Amino acid sequence: MTPIMSGLMKAVGLVALLGLAACGGGSVGVHKQAGSSAALARAPSFGDAHPVAWTGQGPGAYPVHGIDLSRWQGAVDWRTARANGVSFAFIKATEGGDRVDPGFAGHWTGAAAAGVPRGAYHFYYWCSPASTQAAWFIANVPRERGALPPVLDLEWNSASPTCRTRPAPEVVRAEVQTWLNMVGRHFDQTPIIYTTPDFWEHNELWKLRGMEKWLRAVTRHPSEAYPGTDWSFWQYSGTGLVPGVQGPVDVNAFAGSREAWARWVADRAL
Repeated sequence: MTPIMSGLMKAVGLVALLGLAACGGGSVGVHKQAGSSAALARAPSFGDAHPVAWTGQGPGAYPVHGIDLSRWQGAVDWRTARANGVSFAFIKATEGGDRVDPGFAGHWTGAAAAGVPRGAYHFYYWCSPASTQAAWFIANVPRERGALPPVLDLEWNSASPTCRTRPAPEVVRAEVQTWLNMVGRHFDQTPIIYTTPDFWEHNELWKLRGMEKWLRAVTRHPSEAYPGTDWSFWQYSGTGLVPGVQGPVDVNAFAGSREAWARWVADRAL
């Protein structure tokens, strides 16, 4: 979920179109009967500026795909994006305890107007208390009917000009648990954590409670990058090319069938 500058050449074109089969995969807990309100786009017609030759199970095994984005993608033609396979979007809302992403409001309203289910994410800052960051997210993200669960983005930010600290794993987990508890109570939803293989392993995030998982793995399947870990979302590329979006964007797959996605949304949307 590291921001990708939209200035990257769009001229690479829609290379390596995903051959997306309409079959399910992964393991996602589902509890309620699906409603008919889950917006589901058609099979995605995404490209990739730097395609991967998947040797095992690739993203084409999953029929439901979406994007995550921030200010760096600029204005999005959400109706075009949905028409080309964007079934969901996670949008950067806040960072630390005092920053709101300038693109959040526009993306939030635009996705909703186009019928794209969307949720908000918070980029964690390791030099600010979890309680402060949770309160900041709560203060800046609408509690709207139909919104997807809130997301906490967990990764080291070695490029930060103000905070390059790396707390001990037990401190990381304690702070993250505080954020999950506060935000989960406010939105009455089980939050999702987004993370990377190194962060997951170093901080033993499997010890956390009350979360769903969104895992980054851009060269291999999550079952290889996170052995034995269930997941709901897989970020399989940071250089996706999606009609309606300016320049490269993070692209993701949902860990289940189209029917499972409808049930997941019905069960979890606010």
